[in-house]
Amino acid sequence: MTLDLDSTVITRNGEQEGAVRGYNPGRRGRASHHPLLAFVAEARMVANFWLRPGNTHSANNVLQFLEATLAHLGEKKVGLLRADSGFFDDVFLKVLEEKRIPYIIAARLNQVLQRGLYQATGWWALEPGLELTEISYQAACWSQPRRVIVVRQSIRQRKNAPGKLCPSSKMILTFKDGVTGAFVTTLELPVAEVWRTYRGRADCENRIKELKADFGLDAFNLRDFWATESALGFAMLAYNLMSLFRQSVMRARVQHTLSTLHGLVLSIGGAWKTNSKTDEPKRLMLSIPRKHRAWLLRATVPASDQ
Repeated sequence: MTLDLDSTVITRNGEQEGAVRGYNPGRRGRASHHPLLAFVAEARMVANFWLRPGNTHSANNVLQFLEATLAHLGEKKVGLLRADSGFFDDVFLKVLEEKRIPYIIAARLNQVLQRGLYQATGWWALEPGLELTEISYQAACWSQPRRVIVVRQSIRQRKNAPGKLCPSSKMILTFKDGVTGAFVTTLELPVAEVWRTYRGRADCENRIKELKADFGLDAFNLRDFWATESALGFAMLAYNLMSLFRQSVMRARVQHTLSTLHGLVLSIGGAWKTNSKTDEPKRLMLSIPRKHRAWLLRATVPASDQ
């Protein structure tokens, strides 16, 4: 399975335990919590969740978090771990290599790595405005070099290109107005496949947005730290149950959010209809728009009974 690690900022209003000032790009200077999350990409489920104070770094306690997550997964094998640049840490990479867990982790573009990108050769165009290459990079604190995949994109040709904007004064890239991304990996796949594989990690951002919008990730807040974490643990459980419902019962290609499913399946008006003159059994009359009837029938009634 593919395991995605990420963290998010939850702004708090008050003086709750663990709510302190830290990195908060949305509301600078406000107190917050900074939870750590792990997602199973294929199942779209939460594998683990730890609540942390707002001034905690992204990779803080990640080794203990990884051990706890692997314990939750039991005998399941992690075939790939993906994470953003907040987890670009030599100690963490060594642990993954010792456990033989393949990984793709976004690299922090420090000055030494930027110099390596500037000297990189062998660029080839995957699409107009999109070029890739790879380099061997070894930071000063690393005991060995590692493979780094580099992607550069022109924002003139690809306006929605993700990555770090490169100042024209430094000319890190060939593109004067461009963005770049670098990923350290143990995979031996071609550079284009590594880049495409890492792009799938963006789906965990959608999971976090759904947790906040539909499951109260940023709404449950109690005075005690552990009470807040317990409440949010129930929110994670509710999310996983709903994810299983979508996959096992709905079996739809489109993964509907909870707010959408609420109107389609969970909150449908109905009434019992009886006929006192006959012995006919009661009938449950559901208020379902005609265009949704066939869809709901396929989702709720076994094919043998349809």
